[in-house]
Formats: sequence, C-alpha cells, structure tokens
Amino acid sequence: MNQRAQERTHFGTCPLCEAMCGIEIRTEGSRILSIRGDGADPFSRGHICPKAVALKDVHEDPDRLRAPVRRVGDRWIPVSWEEALAEVASRLAEIQSRHGRDAVATYFGNPTVHSYSALLAGARFGRTLGSRNRFSATSVDQLPHHVAVTHLYGHPLLLPIPDLDRTRLLLVIGANPVVSNGSLMTAPDVARRLKDLRARGGTLIVVDPRRTETAQLADTHHFIRPGRDAWLLLGLLQVIFEEELARPGRLAAFTEGIDTVRRLVRPFEPGRVARATGIAAEDVVALARRLAAAESAAVYGRMGVSVQPFGALCQWLIQVLNVVTGNLDRPGGVMFTRPAVDFVAYAGRGIDASREPRRTRVRGLPGFGGEFPVAALAEEIETPGPGQIRALLTSAGNPVLSTPNGRRLERALASLEFMAAVDFYINETTRHAQIILPPTFALERDHYDLVFHALAIRNTAKYARPLFEPSPGALHDWQIFAGLTRRLEALDRARRPPLRQRLADRWLTPRRTLALGLRFGPYGSGMRPWRRGLSLRQLEEQPHGLDLGPLEPCLPSRLRIRGKRIQLAPPAITVDLERLVREQPEGAPSAEGQELLLIGRRDPRTNNSWMHNSRRLVKGPARCTLLIHPDDARRRGITQGALVRVAARSGTVTLPAEVTDEVMPGVVSLPHGWGHHRPGLQLSVASAHPGVSVNDLTDEQRVDALCGNAALNGVPVIVRPGAPPDPSQFA
Repeated sequence: MNQRAQERTHFGTCPLCEAMCGIEIRTEGSRILSIRGDGADPFSRGHICPKAVALKDVHEDPDRLRAPVRRVGDRWIPVSWEEALAEVASRLAEIQSRHGRDAVATYFGNPTVHSYSALLAGARFGRTLGSRNRFSATSVDQLPHHVAVTHLYGHPLLLPIPDLDRTRLLLVIGANPVVSNGSLMTAPDVARRLKDLRARGGTLIVVDPRRTETAQLADTHHFIRPGRDAWLLLGLLQVIFEEELARPGRLAAFTEGIDTVRRLVRPFEPGRVARATGIAAEDVVALARRLAAAESAAVYGRMGVSVQPFGALCQWLIQVLNVVTGNLDRPGGVMFTRPAVDFVAYAGRGIDASREPRRTRVRGLPGFGGEFPVAALAEEIETPGPGQIRALLTSAGNPVLSTPNGRRLERALASLEFMAAVDFYINETTRHAQIILPPTFALERDHYDLVFHALAIRNTAKYARPLFEPSPGALHDWQIFAGLTRRLEALDRARRPPLRQRLADRWLTPRRTLALGLRFGPYGSGMRPWRRGLSLRQLEEQPHGLDLGPLEPCLPSRLRIRGKRIQLAPPAITVDLERLVREQPEGAPSAEGQELLLIGRRDPRTNNSWMHNSRRLVKGPARCTLLIHPDDARRRGITQGALVRVAARSGTVTLPAEVTDEVMPGVVSLPHGWGHHRPGLQLSVASAHPGVSVNDLTDEQRVDALCGNAALNGVPVIVRPGAPPDPSQFA
C-alpha cells in the first residue's frame, strides 16, 4: 500500500526540441517508471520521438554534475556554490577592469531557449556584464531567418509559420521536418501531418541534395546542388512574373517593392537556373506554375538554405514567394502566430533594420540582435589588441562541436585567461573551463516555452510544474545567473541600476515575469482584473495544455515596420544578388581541388551533441557515417562500411562509408553532434561511441557575408580510402 501511494503521474512538455510534445511520466518516489506521449495533449496528441524516453537517462546520469567543480590540472575538485559564484564573478570583473568590458564574452547554446528562466535571467546577466562580445547558437542555425523578416516585417520574431494542417501544397526546401519536428515551425508528429496533407488531396514537394525522411513521403523530390537554392527561388519568381502568375491579392495594399522584385528576377530564366542547380528547366517552370495555381500553398526552408553563403538571400526569397503568390497571412499559407506571451506586441514600432550593424573587431562581420556571429569567436580570442576576448562564459552550449572549425576554437579556448561554464556535463567545450556551475535538469524546474509557442502551427499555451524537487543545495539556471549578477553589481558600483530597478529585479522572478506576460498578453485580462483572461493559475489547472485555436489573418496590425507596409525589396538584401552572380557561376561547381561537397544531416535519435551519453540512443548500428553516392564511391574504390578519409581546409577525419543513392552524385553527408574523442571528457557512454565531428571539416572563413551566419553546407572536401588526401589542395 505504501509503495502504491508513492506512484504518481506527471504531465509535462518534452524540452529536447522545438516540437513541444506532451509527455506522461509515471514515477515511484524519485524513480522514473515510464515516459510516454500524453494522449490528452491537444497539440501533440500522444506523439513523442525516441529522444523523449531518454529524459530518464539524463536525469539519472551518473556523469551529470550536481555541484560546482573547479579544475586543478587534470582533476576536478568540488567547491561550494558561494565559493564558485564568487570566484567566477571576481575573475570576470577583474579581467574587465584590466582590459575593458569587451574582454569578457558569452556564448549561449541551443538548450537555453528551452528554459524560459535561463532566457530571462541570462539576458539580465548579459546587460550587467556590459560586453558587446555576445555569441550564441543562432548564428550557426537560424540567423538568416531573423535578418530577412526584420527587413520585411520589422521584428526578428515575426516569422511566418506554414499552416501545415490546412495547406494544399507544401514546398520544402533544405529542411527535414519529419526528423526535426519542424524547426522554426513547431509541429509535433510532422510525418502524420504530412500524410494527412496528401490524404486530403494536397501535395508535398521536397528540394534537397539528399532524399531525406521527409522526401520519402513526398509526391515529388528534386535533387539540387548544395548552396544553389537561391538560384531556384529566383527562377521560380522569374516564371511567376514572366507568365503573369503573381496574385498577391489583398497583400498588394500594404506591400512595397513588388515591381522592384519583378525587375530584379528577370535575368534568372529557367535555362540559366537549370545550369546552376541541376534541376531541369522544365521542372523549374512546372514547379512555379504549380505553386502559383495552388488553392493554398506554403514555401518552407530551413537549415539547408540557411547555413550556406547565401542563407539570408534564400530566406528573403522564400518570403517573397509567399507574398507574391498571395499565401502570406492566409489560411493554408504561411501565417503569424498570436502567442499567449507576445514579445512582438511588446516591441512597439519594432526594429530599424536599415541601421548599419556593429561589426566584429578582426574580420568586420556584421552583428545582429546584440550578438556577433560565432564564426568569429576563435579569431577574436586569438588576435591581440584592444577588445581581445580574454575570458568566456558559456551556457548550455558546446561550440567546439557545434560551430565551424572546432579544432581552431578548442585551441583558442585553451589560451583564455579564464573560462566558466553553466552546464552539467564536462564535455568537449566545458573541459576548458576553470569553474563549471551545473544547473538543475529540466525535470526539476517548471517549464513554459516562451519561444516555441510563438512558432507553433496552432496558437497554444502550456505550463508544467517541476516533476522532482531539486537536490539539496542545487541551483536553477536563473538562480546561478542572478547570483552572478548580484556579485558583479557588488564588485562595481557602476554596474548597479537604480535602487528601484534593483528591488524590482529581486521581486521579478522568472515565474512572476511569466505570470505578467500571460496577464498582459492577447488572451489575458491586462489592466482589467474583473475580466476573465488567461492566467498562470489557469494554465496550472490545465496540465495537458490549452489549444487557443488555429492561426488567423492579422495583417497589417501585426507588422512592426514603419508605415505598416511590407518592404519586399529591402536594398540591404537585394544588393546580395550581385554577389550571387559574381561568386556562383551559373554552371555546375568546378571539381578542381574539391571533388565533392559536404552537407550535414540530422538523426532522429540524437539531439545535437549532448544526448549521446544516453545508451539507449546510441546503441545499435553506427550512425556517424559518411553517405556517398555509388558512382562517387566506385570512382574512388570505396566500398560499403570501409573507412574513408575526408579532408577539408580545416582538417581531416576518418569514418565508415555508407554507399547509397540517398545523396545525389557529387555530394557526401555527415551528421552533426559527434566527435567525442577529445581527451578530458567525463561522458562515459558518449566516449565509447565517439564518431567524428563534422565541424572539424567546416570552415570558419565560410560565412554568409550578408549576415555572418556560418556556411556549414556545401563545404569542399576530398574523400579517399586508405592514405589521407593532401590538405595543401585547400590552401
């Protein structure tokens, strides 16, 4: 009876990716009995992927740090929270006093966005630190999206989301939502939703250099040469305008620049596009006609079109296609969300994207949103002079494995005067820190997706209480940042805000901030407490979450750009067409010195680099393999499973080959997140399944010049069996 009384069921949200899948966790005391999908969640409807079950593994992982540690030589020594926080704050303040505020940098990794408390408290810490050297995973992932929509609509979070459940045609370019569950399109169980699309008579078309899991469900799949997506998008627009198929409809009333776009795309006729992309001219024409004629359509592009030298141009062209076909702000097209906590509404007039951005000290890469491109981090550490980075604090990130040319970055990290990390693993990056400050894990804190509710294909809201009490003495991420912030303010009076602000900051915990955001959001009572509205207390009483309805047309009121008119042809972006033509001749890429082009891929059983310490996710066949087309393998004498050496300007890796026609000729593919062979890790399972890091091949010098985003796709490589290729060919 006593044992049965300890059993309970908890409903929450999986915090591992953007899909916000509802989970049901059965526990007995402190032990997790089972994790399954929450069938009563109105959004995910019982769906989970294999990663969700591994939440148990992370929670119980003996390698996970549960108290601060200090590195002494090759050993890690436990220290108290007071000692650790004081040392980090004093070292950062001391280095800034000697070298200036910019001598200390921060890097926030992808998991930060899955903790609303870390987002809020981390931002407050960054303001107190006062350094302009701020970096994050945004610039290896999604920066081109934010740059494009800021120029067009006035705010980096005004990202139109495909109305997946109502569209009649979905064109997916450089994305694999069946595996990613959407990514900047929060949509649990995408595979079922795509099957539903086809079942209702709709069409799915995929354009990708690899026949992805999404492409396998499609009506049509077109191979395209890596990095040539802008040519295809320009060709589609050229046909639409040339054949008078543009139908912006009501959008024309508050859109400027349609005629400018018509003029700019005129030279990109289908034959020219075919030579650049490898897609036949007649297929370009047919695709444009089909897109323009669809009852409703959505064009969606993600990593493949973002992490390349023309990522921002591609994301702009995707927006243009959705506008000129009349599919922006239209059911079944792409639409803006109305989240319960609405950052866009709080922004007032929005952001002036025409202002000249701040630029990095060494290479002059442009900043955006208060951050610099992470491709510049290593050189900003290594290059002497005013503003040189001499200390770094990372949070929930592993840039040695997730940013370009990880080998150079790890050498740079070893040269820092001081490094600290807010993380609970000693991984490829945090092993360089002097102090590691481990926060609680997701099951020990409350949860609300501030960002992903704003990117969901339906308006939703869901709050989850903590499943477990934190261990005695443990700190949440926001408490760590608050502790560092208070200590920095105590060390330097110039950092202290006015007393009223300090008192407000002490009172305004993340939970209270969330409650205020809901109250003053579009579904809350605002300043009218007598009016019933959505509140945090109400959400607490709905453990499965709330469906607030489908996306609805909301233009022009949602726009945050001056004059409330979409700027369809912003000069800051259209100027990049000249670079496209200059740097990418319309013919096939030259084989000289490169032979093959490397692209990445995502595996459904991995989550960037930090879930490889779960045995259930890494067991079975090796997943870190190089996909190579049979024709390319035959020419090089490569057979299935044989070890091959892959060389690029940044370095060389050796791994098994997987010969498959899943990739097009001339292209090879390597998954990201692996490379756990570095010394000093305390990741017992991951170290036994090391794989190789794709970012030991990517090149920090290859960026999108328009916004500075890392260009991780289309990297020139040489692939050979046996003896290593000669890296001098990439000099």
